[in-house]
Amino acid sequence: MRCRGREDGPTMNIKSSMMMKGSKANILEAIGETPIVRLSPSFTGVESDIYVKLEYLNPGGSTKDRIGVYMIDQAVKNSKLPPGGTIIEGTSGNTGVGIAMYAALHGYKCIFVINDKQSKEKIDNLKAYGAKVVICPTDVAPEDPRSYYSVSKKLAQTIPHSYYVNQYDNLWNRETHYKFTAPEIHRQTDGEFDIFMAAVGTGGTISGCATYFKEHCPHIKIVGVDCVGSIVAHYWKTGEMTEAHSYVLEGIGEDFIPKNYDFEKIDDFEVVGDKESFLITRRLLSEQAIYCGGSAGAGVLAAIHHARKLKSPKKILVLLHDSGDRYRSKIFNDDWMSENNYFEGKLQCSLGEIIQKIGKEKLVAIVETSHNISHVLDLMEKTGLGAIPVSDGKDILGVIKSERLTSPLFEQTLNLEDNVSTIYSQDFVQLDVSDPVEKALEAFKKQKVVIVCSNGRPIDILSEKDVLKLMRSLG
Repeated sequence: MRCRGREDGPTMNIKSSMMMKGSKANILEAIGETPIVRLSPSFTGVESDIYVKLEYLNPGGSTKDRIGVYMIDQAVKNSKLPPGGTIIEGTSGNTGVGIAMYAALHGYKCIFVINDKQSKEKIDNLKAYGAKVVICPTDVAPEDPRSYYSVSKKLAQTIPHSYYVNQYDNLWNRETHYKFTAPEIHRQTDGEFDIFMAAVGTGGTISGCATYFKEHCPHIKIVGVDCVGSIVAHYWKTGEMTEAHSYVLEGIGEDFIPKNYDFEKIDDFEVVGDKESFLITRRLLSEQAIYCGGSAGAGVLAAIHHARKLKSPKKILVLLHDSGDRYRSKIFNDDWMSENNYFEGKLQCSLGEIIQKIGKEKLVAIVETSHNISHVLDLMEKTGLGAIPVSDGKDILGVIKSERLTSPLFEQTLNLEDNVSTIYSQDFVQLDVSDPVEKALEAFKKQKVVIVCSNGRPIDILSEKDVLKLMRSLG
């Protein structure tokens, strides 16, 4: 579906008659026009097409290049930052880089306040630009004097000729994405997608893009991506302020509500956790050659979850915020992942990959509630399956396990002509082909049957023997 009334947003170009054709006057002009690529359907495991905008290919390695440059440029134009002054900002690392690039070109000093959960690469990156970095504790409330919000404000009050950017409440953040990011996506796609998704933090990306799309492409649904422990999605849903809980993902979620949010423009939210986000982030690199950060992986995971809920296939566009090179010591470090229990052992694969690697025939024999026990036994004999799902013609209601049949049939408390409804149990879980093997292992511990689905339809029953067969083949 095409959009109405497209207008290209303003650009940051500074033209020179002496410039060589195809070149840029400086590094800031190279920000933007990041590519959009389609993820392989075999990777996503859903019928909807999922596309990703690779914002990590910006010069500073993230979408925050855009706001870092624009917010400081506006501060200068509005006489909030004097020549040679000091820029102060609380950052998770990415916005700081955009600001540092502008400062390096225009002769400003920078002090960045960052919390102690951020990766060493982010801290070292900011220092490499010549910035001073102040590190604060993570697990304190925003109003605590030790928080990086409070420390940033205090520094701005005590250092002369300084400017506190405050990307959380600075509406030039949101304006950046309204003027540049969303129009750029519009030019690239002509608005021919159905759902826009982005991880939320300050609220600038999701709200700025949402405002533009609601004006020019009203058919596009806006879905925010939050993480377990953050309060944003819950606040959007209920309007209630709750207490945040710790989480490890960086650059996503908040423990307060910044002023950049325009919740009326957001249609839905998906919430994902640390572990599953980290695992799919690693898979994006190993299977799709996309080297992005954890919040980007969270975005892709959320898009897959959202796609499973849709009644018909859609085109989903996910903005990938930053680069994986900021997380070499964490997400892409096997020792760190193991130490923090994000994966165990060498078996790191999805359920679909297990089925494919062991060459298992995808087969699910299903009985309906109208069938009898004799029919179940016939299917078990023909397929070799020890468990048969029971369906009402639409949904899986339960499973019949062979061990639950033996004694009742022997003792004649159950007859072959009895209806299956008398014997099926809830000892099953339905997992998607894209789910990690850990989910199946947890189900096995609880003696549950694992029904593997693709696009919501059962395709196989995975057993512990199947996992052991794969481990044996791996040596």
